[in-house]
Amino acid sequence: MSAISTIPAGSQISPVNERVYHQSNLVGDWKGSFSKTNQPVDFKVDNITGNTAQIEYTHKGYAEKGNATVSGASITYGNLTLATRDGSKAALEFSYGTAVQSAILTKSAAAADQNRLVGNWIGATATDSVAFQVLSISGRDAQVKYDVSGQTGQGVGDVHQNAVNLGKVSFATPDGLNGTVTYQIGNKTLSLAVKKFIPKATSTTSTSVNKLA
Repeated sequence: MSAISTIPAGSQISPVNERVYHQSNLVGDWKGSFSKTNQPVDFKVDNITGNTAQIEYTHKGYAEKGNATVSGASITYGNLTLATRDGSKAALEFSYGTAVQSAILTKSAAAADQNRLVGNWIGATATDSVAFQVLSISGRDAQVKYDVSGQTGQGVGDVHQNAVNLGKVSFATPDGLNGTVTYQIGNKTLSLAVKKFIPKATSTTSTSVNKLA
């Protein structure tokens, strides 16, 4: 896995936010072809919880679903390893004994509103703080985690255009960069402005992912 292992771990941010950033990048439907055989391959990451990802893998017309292991910016499923630096291109390697196949995959574009929603959204005032994470979206279902002023939760939220609702917590963004989280504490309904967390890119001369094919 030398080509994949050279992908940098990411920017100098907290371990929690680093993990969230990598998870957001990994989730999606990745398509491409193996470089040696030119056979199409589809690797779909439905959602990630902790260090476990639910994936769908399609190759030679055969599709299977299962749980894969997440480590930083990579996912391992049996003999397969997928890794991405930017969330748009990924390197896929299949190894069996001494046989190795590789592919460069491209993430399929999501609907514009849904694509804006996915990510880690953070905001704070002198008295309150919010972290709202949209891991993935499938149709009108969104995998959501949140920490609102110390109250945590996770589950499947309902998507409508540029908004996600999960119980008494809702999130909306008009532009994919700024948003508002509305939540209830006791009898009070509060709103807090949030921004999408976008870590600064780490400068690197490595181009191993692009050279994999």
